[in-house]
Amino acid sequence: MSKDIHVAVLMGGWSNEREVSLMSGTGVADALESVGYKVTRVDMDRDIAVVLAKLKPDVVFNALHGVPGEDGSVQGMLDLMQIPYTHSGMVTSVIAIDKELTKTQTRLDEHGKQLTNFTNRKNG
Repeated sequence: MSKDIHVAVLMGGWSNEREVSLMSGTGVADALESVGYKVTRVDMDRDIAVVLAKLKPDVVFNALHGVPGEDGSVQGMLDLMQIPYTHSGMVTSVIAIDKELTKTQTRLDEHGKQLTNFTNRKNG
């Protein structure tokens, strides 16, 4: 793989996991730069589509935590912009962020046998 690749590392954002994302993104960016990749660190804000359109990265490394980085929102935008990215795709992210939906989608094992039932308990 050519090290001429421009990687935009998305980090930060506005979720309550912002600080963890900034640490993750910084670590990823540092590692990529240490082996010679061109890296742009992007602290994600609501104008992210405009920012990425101007940057024209070859690929996006998604170091976002929580919404909107793990719920399919960013993945859908990147799909529409036709920018390759790390992370699960949009549909998988939409399902995985919703634990109850994930369980309803994964109720059968590899042999087609029903998995055990689960109970969704709400706090309060």
